[in-house]
Amino acid sequence: MTNRMTAIVAYITIIGWVVAYLSYRKSDDKSPLVKYHLTQAIGIIIFSIALSIVSGILLVILPALAALFYIISLCPFILMLMGIITASNEAQRPIPLIGKFVEGKFNL
Repeated sequence: MTNRMTAIVAYITIIGWVVAYLSYRKSDDKSPLVKYHLTQAIGIIIFSIALSIVSGILLVILPALAALFYIISLCPFILMLMGIITASNEAQRPIPLIGKFVEGKFNL
């Protein structure tokens, strides 16, 4: 798998991230592009889980806002698409909202 393809696969669910991570770990040349996008993708995954928990709790308290919570739950999907586009362009730009926060946080 090429570095570009590995960076793209990292954004496709947690299983894709694990496949990309294992591919990165066994490769001889540790591409900074792949490492950067693995970090960004795990940030999106953690953000998605936290958002799901928070919105689930708030939905129980405020069921009238279900439509709003549904729209907010699309945020990780949009961030994932933005990450895939950035990875396919072989650029290392942070994802909006959470990208700067997760840069350098994970030791891959």
